[in-house]
Amino acid sequence: MGLLSERDKKQLKTLFEKELKEEVHLIYFTQGEGDIIIPGRPKCMYCRETDEILKEISTLSEKIQLEIYDFLGNAELAQRYGIDKIPAIIIKNETDLGLRFFGIPSGYEFSAFAEALVMVSQRKTRLKDATKKKLSEFLKTMKEQILIQVFVTPTCPYCTRMVSLAYQFAMEFPQISAHIVEATEFPYLADKYAVFGVPKTVVNDKVEIEGAISEELFLDSLLKLPRS
Repeated sequence: MGLLSERDKKQLKTLFEKELKEEVHLIYFTQGEGDIIIPGRPKCMYCRETDEILKEISTLSEKIQLEIYDFLGNAELAQRYGIDKIPAIIIKNETDLGLRFFGIPSGYEFSAFAEALVMVSQRKTRLKDATKKKLSEFLKTMKEQILIQVFVTPTCPYCTRMVSLAYQFAMEFPQISAHIVEATEFPYLADKYAVFGVPKTVVNDKVEIEGAISEELFLDSLLKLPRS
């Protein structure tokens, strides 16, 4: 029995048939069945469940292409994609858009994950023209890449807004990457960034955003980054 109910699969299939326009590629790094547990590195808690969910999703549309890699056995490829923890999902089209999901996409985050598939497939975001214009001008003054990390949990109904906005900023601007991190699966990162509530967003380790905010306020936070 799969992790997705028949009702969920039916709804997703209908959504994908209606909304997916171009191919979406999911590059998934997981823990191999025979992998040795390395001292100091915990066993991947939800790799098996994430495997199942992604395989089920990929059967619902021929436009969703899934590639699965053993994290340790494909270390060079993982490094090329900047993957340093698992489970890790890359959402891309023919181009790496900088979209990452670390952890299992479940609960409220599953809907945000499905929305990201549609957005990547349609090759467009819902960001306002004014937002894109302001950020485009700002990025011309920035030499370094911008990393947006959004810490979430499956039970957080407000996290999806920040996930969606972070992914949209990354899709629109190659200079930006968006990493969604399931906080309870990576407690060492939650401790590092003092995540006491979610969503919490950290930009380049310099700007922190507590809670869910509007597109305009998110933009204002990005514009506070020191120019390099």
